[in-house]
Amino acid sequence: MHWEEPTVLEDPVTRNEELIAKEQRVLAMLQREALDGLLLSKTGNFAWMTCGGGNYVAVNADTGVAHALVTGDGKWIICDNIEARRVTEEEVGGLGFASESWQWHEDGLTRALERVAPGARLASDTGRSATRNVDALVAPLRASLLPAEIERYRRLGALTAEAMTEACRRVRPGMTEHQAAGILGGEMLARGVYPVVLLIAADERAFDHRHPLPTDKEVRDHVMLVTCGCRWGLIASITRLVHFGRLPAELRRKHDAVTMVDATLIANTRPGAHVGDIFDAALAAYAAAGFPDEWRLHHQGGPTGYVGREFRATSASDLTVVDHQAFAWNPSIAGTKSEDTIIASADGPEVITLTPRLPTVDVEVGGAVIARADIVAG
Repeated sequence: MHWEEPTVLEDPVTRNEELIAKEQRVLAMLQREALDGLLLSKTGNFAWMTCGGGNYVAVNADTGVAHALVTGDGKWIICDNIEARRVTEEEVGGLGFASESWQWHEDGLTRALERVAPGARLASDTGRSATRNVDALVAPLRASLLPAEIERYRRLGALTAEAMTEACRRVRPGMTEHQAAGILGGEMLARGVYPVVLLIAADERAFDHRHPLPTDKEVRDHVMLVTCGCRWGLIASITRLVHFGRLPAELRRKHDAVTMVDATLIANTRPGAHVGDIFDAALAAYAAAGFPDEWRLHHQGGPTGYVGREFRATSASDLTVVDHQAFAWNPSIAGTKSEDTIIASADGPEVITLTPRLPTVDVEVGGAVIARADIVAG
């Protein structure tokens, strides 16, 4: 299997145009809030600001080891001396960030901020070093993806979908869930995608648990594979199912129902739509399909991008979808689930985690036909 290895180092002009647009969003927010600078430490926010750069060492850390500071006077990468050279050369090279560091055995962030921005009124996404916590104001800045971000997201979606396709083809009865997870995770890592979520459910576990962490249970007839793949700070979510032998009629009915719900969510995710209304349309689809209470057993997803979900959508969600905003819906009915990552636009939703070598089912919603992933015959 061959694939085109993507790189975050795009044309320098394009990358700097992206950075300038993001700086403008940050500076406008700072002006509205009467602030002088913004310190970004969370891994998703750092990746957003640095056009795909990473500030983590431990992949499970919400806050990284390097920080990006943006003010009206300049921009800096601030970290200890262990990380300074690697981050400035490999993560943000060519973007014009100055570097400020301290010795690793010192607690030097506060002093570093005083050196580069003395007397400044600083905000942050963590509230560290006596800064004002404005994390809730940063998420809207990330919502509308820029062209270069969309291109990176498409690459990530394709790589994650490729890995999932190979895993669905390789999983076999008699394998443990851990072994299936190893196949999927290995296919992802080989493509430079890190599996930040990796769930496998064999047979009855797919019917009993909505978040099935892998176990030593062996696959017999049915297996659900779920992952969230991360690269460049972006996260692509995808679920596929494989069934060995004859597909039971009840499972067929459930999967037809869940794909209808998913298609309804996708079709209604368009710029200007209210997330609460999209959620309510899904509830109506659940009821129409004969499963009115399944939505109560697991969340349905929501906006994504630089975090797994910005929030979990409900009827009370008052956010309005913006152009080029990413969503990952994940409706489920015991034993089955439908999940892909999409980008909303005025031209219609774009699914970026398509698996064209696996079977699909066409679902009609409001006159539009939306292809959803079908159960793979093992």
